[in-house]
Parts: sequence; C-alpha cells; structure tokens
Amino acid sequence: MPDIILHHYDLSPFSEKIRLALGYKGLDWKSVKVEAVPPRPLLNALTGGYRRVPVLQVGADIYCDTEIIFRALERLKPNPTLYPTGVGISKALSLWWDRATWKPAIGILVDYIGEHLPPEFLADRKDHYLGYDISKAAMAPMLPAYVQEMTAFAEWLGSMLQENGAYLTGNALSVADLTCYHSLWLLRANCGAEEIDKQLNLSPALVAWMDEINAIGHGKSIEITPEDALEIARTATPSLPSVGFNDPTGIAAGSRVSVTPNDNARVPVTGTLVAADAQEIIIRKDTPETGVLHIHFPRAGFETLPVGLSTKSVA
Repeated sequence: MPDIILHHYDLSPFSEKIRLALGYKGLDWKSVKVEAVPPRPLLNALTGGYRRVPVLQVGADIYCDTEIIFRALERLKPNPTLYPTGVGISKALSLWWDRATWKPAIGILVDYIGEHLPPEFLADRKDHYLGYDISKAAMAPMLPAYVQEMTAFAEWLGSMLQENGAYLTGNALSVADLTCYHSLWLLRANCGAEEIDKQLNLSPALVAWMDEINAIGHGKSIEITPEDALEIARTATPSLPSVGFNDPTGIAAGSRVSVTPNDNARVPVTGTLVAADAQEIIIRKDTPETGVLHIHFPRAGFETLPVGLSTKSVA
C-alpha cells in the first residue's frame, strides 16, 4: 500500500474526523503538521492553492475536502467500511452537519476562548476564509441563538441514537458518526466537557456515543516534514483514475477547468480535467516543483466550470 499522508493541524475539527477514520480502518499514516493560518507554500504547491485543511496525499494523488478523503480511504481499505448502511444517508447527514453547525459552534467556542485567539487568525478567517468576524465581541450578540441551534441539533443526534441503534445510521459506525462528532469534540475539548454537556443539555446516551468514538483513536502515525511530502509527490506517478469520464454537465476531457468550494474559502484551483463522474472530479497539474499531480475534489459542495467561465483562477 502506498504511503498515506495527512496534512493537518491538531485543533482542526475537520482533521479530527479524518484522523479517527484512519484509526478506525487501522491504517498507518504519515503526519504533516501545517499552520492554522496561511501561508502554507508547500501545501499550496500540492493543492494548486486550495486552502482548507485537511488534505490527504497518496503519492502524487491529492485529495481535497473530507468527503473525497473518506472516499479515498474506502478504496484503500474497504473493510471496515465507513458506509455500513449505504453511502447516501451518511453523506447527506455529514454535509448538513458540517454546514449547519459550523457557525454556531464557532460562536460558542469564542465565548469561552475568544480572547486567546491570535489577531492574525481572526483576520484570516474574516478576510479570506469565512467572510465574517469571529472575534468574541462580534459573535457575542448572537450567542443565545447559537446555543439554541446547537442544543436542537444535539437533541436530533440523541433521537437518531434512540431510534437507529448504537450509531447514528444503525448498529455500525459510519462517516455520519465521525462527522457529527467533530463539532461537539471541538467544543468539549476547548471549553470543558462538563460545561458544554450542561450548556447544550447533552443526553447521557449522546455523551456515551462521543466517548466511544473518541476511544477509536488515530491509529499509528509518524511525523514527516512538508518538504518530505513534496518530494514524495514529485517522485511518484498519479494512480490510474478509479472513476471514468461521465461529467454530468458535458465538460470534455482535457478541458481547462476551475474547481471552487461553494461555501467558504472560495479560492479556485485550475487544472486539466482528467476524470469525472457525479461524485468526484480529478484535475491534472504539472509544475517543476511537484511533477504531475492528480487533485481530487467532490462534486457536492464544489463548483466546476470551464476556465473561461470562472471569475478568478490560481495558476
């Protein structure tokens, strides 16, 4: 099996769900720690400018966004599966949770630790990532609403556990569990578990579910440098695409396209379209620094357009 490399930082909740997936699948992996605030020049070289974390690297294949990272891990090691009750329910629940809980979770987080966040972190998230001010003072007026939302959402999770079994979609762990865990993990890890459990009225069953997911751990990893990762990519050859070519919008293979997140951190990545289906798109980039790379993105949550139709591009 080729080396699995995760580019991440410790307090990233999106990274946490991938670290847990690696642990659940029993995969050994290499860890590249990145800064919470760009610039990240060597990671940018691998991703073509995509600025969200985590990023998974397997040789010269680069996977951007947790949804496509889960898909890659499932290919690398199908068992135990991350989709025991099917792909649709887990992916849909995960996309909803990520987007619905992010702002209220941050609002609660900064109420506890906002004074400790560096000014450069706050400026980056306002100007380049989220597009709104997440300082403690700016978020404070809406704190009651954020608590109300997270309390309601947490109760929904408790209801799923009561109705479906030991996990959110049934009797086996799925991607949905790892995703819905991560926002609550962020709050409990940084604000105090007892405080958050009380503030959000988390049920004993929900707390027990979180404890069980936490016990999965992150598997076995060794740390390498960004330079090491770049060299691995440069000397590797991208794998044969595991998807064919069936772009639902009719963009032709070999076209220059831009791929852009449709929610935040809207920095397009441009490249040559290699493969596509309804769930995944792969673009090719070739630079002296990296050699030939295949960069993978999910279709859901991203906009893929011919370069002539995009408003901005990254070389």
